[in-house]
Amino acid sequence: MPVHQANKLRRPLSQVGMALLMAFGAAGVARAQSLLELYDTARAFDPTYLSARAQADVAQYRVGQAEALLKPTLGVGASATSSQVDMKKFGWTGTNSVQMGLSGNYSLYNKGNRLTVEQARLGLDLSAADLETAEQDLIVRLAQAYFDALSAKDALSTTRAAKAAFAEQLASAKRNFEVGTSTITDTREAQAKFDLAVAAEIAADNDLQVKRLKLNHLVGKPVDPKPLAVPVALPALAPATVEPWVALAEEQHPQIRKAKAGVDSSILETGKARASDGLTVDLNGKVGALDSRGEGAKLAGTTGTTASGSLGLSVNLPLYTGGASQNKVKEALVLEEKARQDLANARRGVSEGTRSFFFGVLSQAAQVKALEAAEASTKLALDATQLGYKVGVRVNLDVLNAQTQLFSTQRDLAKARNETVLLNLKLRQAAGILKPEDVAATNQLLAK
Repeated sequence: MPVHQANKLRRPLSQVGMALLMAFGAAGVARAQSLLELYDTARAFDPTYLSARAQADVAQYRVGQAEALLKPTLGVGASATSSQVDMKKFGWTGTNSVQMGLSGNYSLYNKGNRLTVEQARLGLDLSAADLETAEQDLIVRLAQAYFDALSAKDALSTTRAAKAAFAEQLASAKRNFEVGTSTITDTREAQAKFDLAVAAEIAADNDLQVKRLKLNHLVGKPVDPKPLAVPVALPALAPATVEPWVALAEEQHPQIRKAKAGVDSSILETGKARASDGLTVDLNGKVGALDSRGEGAKLAGTTGTTASGSLGLSVNLPLYTGGASQNKVKEALVLEEKARQDLANARRGVSEGTRSFFFGVLSQAAQVKALEAAEASTKLALDATQLGYKVGVRVNLDVLNAQTQLFSTQRDLAKARNETVLLNLKLRQAAGILKPEDVAATNQLLAK
């Protein structure tokens, strides 16, 4: 009879589980996907990353626009004119003319143009830093959603295991009550634990669906994350001290590189401001032809086609600009100082973030070890409590509490392991060294 009752308790839960499985299957989840698979998918789907990549592509075209300032320009022009003149002796006489020509210009000396080209080329470094930041952000956003969904999946599995254990304890309590070896209190305590487990399962299932939804939105399709491989072997933290991480961040972090490029760009901007009232030399040339027809042209003796050409050198030196140039230089100097302060702020922020995540990884790894020890001890405690219950020195509530403690520890341990893997990626992001290769390395920790 106890087995029959336990089966009755499990049957509705199995039906719910099958319904969920069918729902996910209908949504397109054919098999579990790895982090690396989803990363490749997200790179081709995530609009935030694709927008950053498109923005980075703009820089090369800005360089082309700036370099055009150092090259000659050539243009073609044409005009047609018809005029009528009232000449007292000859009456109204008209002239029709068509003029065509080529004109060119080449800047022989313009310091501002050369600085503009250098600034545009520096923009390539800025855009590369922004794209690298977006790449790292995509990895962390995906990993966060992946391991959040994995933790929610682990929590649901643990909750279901706890519910099954409570169901068995409830069946045992009912059987013992029927034969008179226990009180109704044992049954009610077991029933309360079982009911709480049912409620916890509903909450855990909802949390899993929400976390999967976030992950699905990142990759554009329903997915099911692969769990960590068993036995779990978390990577060791290397380097093992914080200072090498800070040194790496100072050297490689894209935000620091961007801030340094910003300082260089502001220095060039100051040079451009100073060059705005400087000497410029341009070479100008023009070749054209004028064709005139009509009575007026005949009287003037200009009938037919006349060719012309010119080549000149123009030199310009502004003498007074009303204070515009001086104030432009002052503005550029202030912005140059701002860029230096932005660099200092970036360095401090990166250093602080790197140190914070480094110690966070150490703390999380220590917590995993503590929870692993706690899992082993709670298993032993549960075995001892169950044995004591069988020989009559422990009550049903003791067993229920020991089971609750074990399942709670297992849930926390699974979450701590996932968080440790995630924090390792966040540490590399904080140091500015997170690469797609790190995704592949993390992927090796997952079940095959």
